[in-house]
Amino acid sequence: MDINQEILNAYEVIKEGGIILYPTDTVWGIGCDASNPEAVAKIYKLKQRAETQSMICLMNGEKMMYNVFKEIPEVAWQILDLSENPTTLILDNPRNVAANIVATDKTLGIRLVKEPFCFKLMERMKKPLVSTSANISGQPTPKSFKEISPAIVNGVDYVVNWNRELVCGKPSTIIKLGNDHQVKIIRK
Repeated sequence: MDINQEILNAYEVIKEGGIILYPTDTVWGIGCDASNPEAVAKIYKLKQRAETQSMICLMNGEKMMYNVFKEIPEVAWQILDLSENPTTLILDNPRNVAANIVATDKTLGIRLVKEPFCFKLMERMKKPLVSTSANISGQPTPKSFKEISPAIVNGVDYVVNWNRELVCGKPSTIIKLGNDHQVKIIRK
């Protein structure tokens, strides 16, 4: 199992508009190119999830964040610097992403990741990666690869063969930061 080969395999599928099942810094996720609305729609369909329930994007650095958000509140950088656990920030007015990934209130949840697979995949993609838990909407979030439903495993275009022994603790903390300086903790 070679991480570089798995990154290349996943990239080729994503480049063609496919969706993948992959390990993140928190849980196993379903993902695609965040700028491809057809691929995003495939994920909603697979999860049996309403498109009004937004998903998040993973990003690998400041440059990618500024490509998606013209304005990033200063407190966002402070939270990211101080966070000991994976933290998802919900920010206002994203751009350069598929419209069907943006919430009805014109926000987008994002998480900066350092996990090697995700980080290097996005380095190759040069775009954010959609990330949503690998379950049918309303079902429990699988804590390991073995717990993922066969419907999900068989419904994606590629299953990454990397870090399958990953057992997840808990999903990320979610904090909503408005350009109006409002801060709201959604999930601890």
